Amino acid sequence: MNSLKMFVRIALVVAASFARAGDPPAAAGASEALARGKYLVTIAACNDCHTPWKMTAEGPKPDMDRMLSGHPEGMVLPPAPKMPEGPWQNAFAATNTAWAGPWGVSFTANLTPDRETGLGKWTVRNFTETIRTGRHLGRGREILPPMPIPQYRNFTDEDLAAIFTYLQSIPAVKNRVPEPRQPGALASTGQ
Repeated sequence: MNSLKMFVRIALVVAASFARAGDPPAAAGASEALARGKYLVTIAACNDCHTPWKMTAEGPKPDMDRMLSGHPEGMVLPPAPKMPEGPWQNAFAATNTAWAGPWGVSFTANLTPDRETGLGKWTVRNFTETIRTGRHLGRGREILPPMPIPQYRNFTDEDLAAIFTYLQSIPAVKNRVPEPRQPGALASTGQ
């Protein structure tokens, strides 16, 4: 790719990363990045864990009013179950947003563009470094299971930029997700 094409592509991704729900795309190429990002979020199963499930007459389904907002902040959980010795070692909440295992308890993050509780203050670089390093903002705490960081590291930089662009375009949901709990502190007091 020549320098001019690379510059235009980066400019479109950066411009689109500032787009919010309801705003028109910053440039014609931004709609391609949004479409690609939505496609990747869909096939990478991001909604499966980052969108809380709710019980319906047809069984559990994603609560699309809280799409990609992570573990519900007000949900009080009992202590994680003690798993018997043997091959079974994990448990998860009915919302599919809280997971317990040998690593402790992890909660799925708020991926919406809320500036206080989600990715609203993040940059595409923060997002890319988080996936590449498996650490929050590329340098903080480790990203815990069940997040498939080893697989997601295979996304190209363009894929990650498109995903980030899409995540910045969805409705912001204010939802402060609890911090992970270390092993031995498996009881959840809610938050």
